[in-house]
Amino acid sequence: MKKILALVLGLAMVLSLAACGSSNAAPAPAAAESKAESTAAAASSEAQAPAAEKQTGGGGDLTFATGGESGTYYAFGTVLAQHVSDKTDTNVTAIVGNGSQANIEDLDAGAVQLGFCQSDVMSYAYTGTNLFEESGAVGSFSVVAALYMEQVQIVTMNPDIKSVADLEGKNVSIGASGSGVYFNALDVLGVYGLTEESINAQYLNFADSADNLKDGKIDAAFIVAGAPTTAITDLAAGGRQVYLVSLDDEHAEQLIAKSPYYSKYTIPADVYGTPEDVTTVAVGAIVIARDDVADGDVYNFVSSIFENLDEVEAGHAKGAELSLDFASSITDVPYHPGAAKYFEEKGITVSTK
Repeated sequence: MKKILALVLGLAMVLSLAACGSSNAAPAPAAAESKAESTAAAASSEAQAPAAEKQTGGGGDLTFATGGESGTYYAFGTVLAQHVSDKTDTNVTAIVGNGSQANIEDLDAGAVQLGFCQSDVMSYAYTGTNLFEESGAVGSFSVVAALYMEQVQIVTMNPDIKSVADLEGKNVSIGASGSGVYFNALDVLGVYGLTEESINAQYLNFADSADNLKDGKIDAAFIVAGAPTTAITDLAAGGRQVYLVSLDDEHAEQLIAKSPYYSKYTIPADVYGTPEDVTTVAVGAIVIARDDVADGDVYNFVSSIFENLDEVEAGHAKGAELSLDFASSITDVPYHPGAAKYFEEKGITVSTK
């Protein structure tokens, strides 16, 4: 009987110790649960915090090739670069460019990630024609957005030059040899029955053309850029009368029929203080990007501009010409996926590679 009682007492002690052990172990899971709840609360608090000022999703550093310092590409490009950098986590640095062809070549070589170019030169590059006939087609880029129209401006200080036909035998700047301006000049001269040999051709950039006009070294100059163009406004600011040569309707329509990337355009008299409105043709000013630029960075570029048009216009007059319809109007070269994403959000479908 004593043995049985001892056995019962021993069993009771074991059960008591087990219960104590269970009680001592219990706080560990409770502490873990408390820590998890704390972490979840912190995450919830962060989610409810105000959004960062800058639009995120890119984070890249992009170099943007624009144009010469006296042209619209550079002036407007620097405004766009600063705007995107201020509004998003994509950092864009605008640099002086050497024209549409050079910008595309630099883009293809990886020296820059973004670039301005004329719509006609962009087409030449993508199809391997005209400027790119010898080097071949360039397929490493895509469209970011079409921004505004660039007018073919034939500038003179000689009131007797009233028509393109009057340029025959004159000293005329037709842009750098092989440049986009050069081909625009040949196109315009061609519909009037003139060739490069019909004039005393000079191959000057915008600033040099303006200087040579001012000094009387040339009679006229082809300048292809968005009006008003700094090179021409500076020339007009000198107190002398500046004239632009108009294209008559017949020849303008012939040119457009031959080269559909042109469109008819009127430059109002008050832009440069010319005696009357001027009829000419224009091509599009396009921003393009390397295909390997991150989608988020291109999205940041496009969205930050078109979601803040008032601020962009305050930085440069060309901002007033921006529109989603024109921006998404390119059909002969595909759009970058980052740009397509933004346009899709606005109910616009563009083609991509």
